[in-house]
Amino acid sequence: MNKKVILVYIIALIVGFSYGMHNPVVPLFSKDLGASYFDLGMIGFSNFIPYMFIPLFVGLLLDRFNKGLLLSMGLVLDTLSIYLLSVADSVPQVIIFRTLVGVAHSFFWPPCESIISQSTSPQNRVKAISRFMAFFVIGLMIGPLVGSFLLEHFDVSYRIIFQIAAFAIATSLVSSLMLSKNGKTNRNGIISITSAKHLIKFPTVIIILLFCSVSFGVFLAILPAYMSERSISESNIELLFFVFGISRLVSLLASNFLMKKFLTSLLLVILSISAGMLMLFYSHSMVEFSVAVLILGFGFSVYFPLTFEIIMRKAKENAGALIGAYEATFGIGWAFGPLIIGIIANSFGSSIPYLVLSIAGLFVLGFVFLKKREVVLV
Repeated sequence: MNKKVILVYIIALIVGFSYGMHNPVVPLFSKDLGASYFDLGMIGFSNFIPYMFIPLFVGLLLDRFNKGLLLSMGLVLDTLSIYLLSVADSVPQVIIFRTLVGVAHSFFWPPCESIISQSTSPQNRVKAISRFMAFFVIGLMIGPLVGSFLLEHFDVSYRIIFQIAAFAIATSLVSSLMLSKNGKTNRNGIISITSAKHLIKFPTVIIILLFCSVSFGVFLAILPAYMSERSISESNIELLFFVFGISRLVSLLASNFLMKKFLTSLLLVILSISAGMLMLFYSHSMVEFSVAVLILGFGFSVYFPLTFEIIMRKAKENAGALIGAYEATFGIGWAFGPLIIGIIANSFGSSIPYLVLSIAGLFVLGFVFLKKREVVLV
């Protein structure tokens, strides 16, 4: 296996561990600081709004500058921003520091995708990207387990969890600096937004991405507080994210097979998210929430390698710009999803957003089915 790809996998594992440990407790920490559901929506919005724009900028840089250095910049900023959460003492401070996390993530994911795409053959790209996500998900699974163990047995504070998570990401700099040392700069590359515009040619993919990213953004930014409201303990919330990780990992291992049943797989992805959101609407117990996150784990994993492969098949040159535009589309859903859903939760009840997302998923399912020729031919 290519050495660069292995290093990216190691980084994905460490970053996933850090995210898995601290992300589920951010809404709980914010609640303790007095955050309402609208505030949680604002925190989610601030976390993801940088991802609407910065990945496009990073994508343009990928066509011209050292990818390992860009990745290292993101990891340094990630370390700093997560550590700063441990000293936050108000909701506005959490919003500011989560915005920095969003900026940092913009320098993490696109360089990793670009390194993998350039270091593997087109025939092995789906498998390599799926493995990258699998390592990230394994980290996301281990992180909540460690966080749950620390909360349950050592009575550590949320602030300590943030500090441990920040230290974990700092260790990944060893691998990213090795990538920057061995990475070659494309002196002939140009900074051009032309390739990014090619994403407009895939309207069906854009709709799928927006629905999935809105739902995923709500899952990350608001769902833990909703679980807590329904009497799920802190440690059990961390365990539910572990269960979610298991579902994602199993789904990713099957992504190569699912690629052969492309249209069916896309429809199943949308249906699973719609069904999972409906299950969340009705959930009150640990068992019910476990079933919901298992269903959602499939949808929130498989849609990424499938849609990524669609756009990469059409990328001719300056692929970094197209990757940046692709990731920026995620940012739109991740940013506005929690904000809008937070407002709905505040106005109509904390369970209603999941019913709304379930119904929206059925409309997206119907649209994709009607446009199935476009999906198959893009």
